Amino acid sequence: METKIDLSKINSPADIRKMDETELKALAAALRQPLLDKLSAHGGHVGPNLGMIEAIIALHYVFDTPNDKIVFDVSHQTYPHKMITGRMSAFTDPAHYDDVTGYTNPRESEYDLFSLGHTSSAIALASGLAKARDLRGGKENVVAVIGDGSLSGGVAFEGLDYGATLGTNFIVVVNDNDMSIAENHGGIYADLRLLRNTNGTADNNLFRAMGYAYRYVHYGNDIPSLIKMFRSVKDINYPVVVHINTMKGMGLPVAEAHKEQFHFAGPFDLQTGAPLHSPAAATEPEDYDSLFANHLLMRMKECPDLVAITAGTPGAIGFGPGKRKEAGSQFIDVGIAEQQAVAMASGLAKGGARPVVGLVSTFLQRAYDQFSQDIALNHQPATFVIFYGSMFGMNDETHLGFFDLGLLSNIPDLLVLTPTCKEEFLAMLRWSEDQRKQPVVIRVPGGEVRSDSTIELLDDYSRPAYEIVRKGSRVALICVGTFLPVMQQTADILAAKGLDPMVINPREVSQLDTATLDSLRDFDLIVTAEDGIIDGGYGQKVASYFGDTDVKVINLGLPKQFRNRYNAADLQRECNLTPDQIATLTENSLK
Repeated sequence: METKIDLSKINSPADIRKMDETELKALAAALRQPLLDKLSAHGGHVGPNLGMIEAIIALHYVFDTPNDKIVFDVSHQTYPHKMITGRMSAFTDPAHYDDVTGYTNPRESEYDLFSLGHTSSAIALASGLAKARDLRGGKENVVAVIGDGSLSGGVAFEGLDYGATLGTNFIVVVNDNDMSIAENHGGIYADLRLLRNTNGTADNNLFRAMGYAYRYVHYGNDIPSLIKMFRSVKDINYPVVVHINTMKGMGLPVAEAHKEQFHFAGPFDLQTGAPLHSPAAATEPEDYDSLFANHLLMRMKECPDLVAITAGTPGAIGFGPGKRKEAGSQFIDVGIAEQQAVAMASGLAKGGARPVVGLVSTFLQRAYDQFSQDIALNHQPATFVIFYGSMFGMNDETHLGFFDLGLLSNIPDLLVLTPTCKEEFLAMLRWSEDQRKQPVVIRVPGGEVRSDSTIELLDDYSRPAYEIVRKGSRVALICVGTFLPVMQQTADILAAKGLDPMVINPREVSQLDTATLDSLRDFDLIVTAEDGIIDGGYGQKVASYFGDTDVKVINLGLPKQFRNRYNAADLQRECNLTPDQIATLTENSLK
């Protein structure tokens, strides 16, 4: 007789602890269906969550959460965790789909310990919880749950290194599905593969070598096996690694077969996996990812010393499986390890190669020290292309992309270019690949790909040289990257009201074209607009330059805040960044 589970009665882990193993298996099936319904209709992280349903049930069944502490690395696999911990309606009722975030969030629940959306930090965070527990004489279990892909991040090794010295209860669950976002890269994965193939008995064992006891569960989607293992390590008084072998995308055949495609997906057809609301191929818009990848593939044929590098996000920079194969040894994925990518680029440049590193904006901050020391201080001629660095990119508080300009433009000797359209982007990219003088960052414009055949392209972008897009007097509108068309529309509005504004494309944000700025000293007003935060941004550099003059400077951009799941159009209006708002602000400032 089939066991039926009423999900409306699951309000906390205490409710599942009353179940027997048969009921728990039924619970896994009951959770999987609404999860599939939501993912297919709403989009989200598909493979990570489907693969962790059984493990999350077993963890909450065995451990006394929230007294026992579970830290989920990245936390993009915690939809089942949220369903069990009082947020079921956000997955069963379409009207409440947006009630929760896609990651753990302490503002939502006491079961969520940290706001996490980046990778590799769970073991380090959990080591701090364990040490705090020991200092106050606590007895609760501390569990870090980390995926095999996240183990390539440096802080994961740092956490493992320290955690092994605790000498008290410290449980690391390694969820091994033989995948990162794409395939795994790095020497550690041969060791994990050997452990899987030998049922955990291989002599080569990184975790034992680092000082951990080691346990292995070959069927990591089998609830009884997981419960038995977790019970065996509960209340243990020394550090232990529990290595579980799971199936990414479990229960959705198309996700099991196409793990990279279904790591994260927009709305899709549950039967075929085909995207919903996808435009016809003939009308599909261009994207900078494809422009970048296609350009590099062409240049690789011309330049055997040109190499593309990414850190675990090949799809985000346009290198799907086919293009990775085409690039061959000239494409490098270092895994989730931005520090390695940036430092390796320095070594490649020093060795005479032409490294071009594609990074996602929200993740590049992990490599700030390498940008500063290994790249800028050493003047290495490497190229870095930053994707989704915009208010018009990702909008979760853990994945914001608009802090990058302030971070990078204030590193000495690092040239940060801000193209306004695809023609300028490709011109800057080609120039940077061929020059041998300095490190260059190219920040991909936000929003849809924009073409502008009137933009002035240069043979050399190393010297600050602003482009006067529109000549004018009294008022200068200086627009960084994405905001050129906004300022052009603003100029049209002001011109219709009798003003004659100048529009300037600065091309870069790390240096000032003082000659052009000096020509504005008889202007009444300068307005800057940038697709990033105002504090430490480009506009403040301009304002500081005019500090001892009578020229009034207004800086427009974003506040220095973490914003969560915002609407880009609403944020643009909130920050007075629409053409009408900028025009009104300009008029009022001239009165």
